[in-house]
Amino acid sequence: MILLGVPPQPAESVPISLQRIHAVCDRTGLGRATVYEHIGLGTMTPPIRIGPKWSAWPSNEIDAILTARVAGWSDDQIRELVKRLVAERPHAAPCE
Repeated sequence: MILLGVPPQPAESVPISLQRIHAVCDRTGLGRATVYEHIGLGTMTPPIRIGPKWSAWPSNEIDAILTARVAGWSDDQIRELVKRLVAERPHAAPCE
């Protein structure tokens, strides 16, 4: 059960994978430009750099955002969730 106002937590036993933009688009149903628009609005975490020309999203962050959307969270609540998810990243810098 998901309570409104309580951030969804990733399952401890589920391994975290990195998802490239195509996988994120497939999972969310959003187009590439819309994903980046959501990043600008603060309702999607920015990707992390995984190589000189590559970036990806931690799967647990996408899971948490999708869970919050399904639970009916407002954009403001999701922005707070995104801030928390980014703050919890272990020394990862967002892509520019």
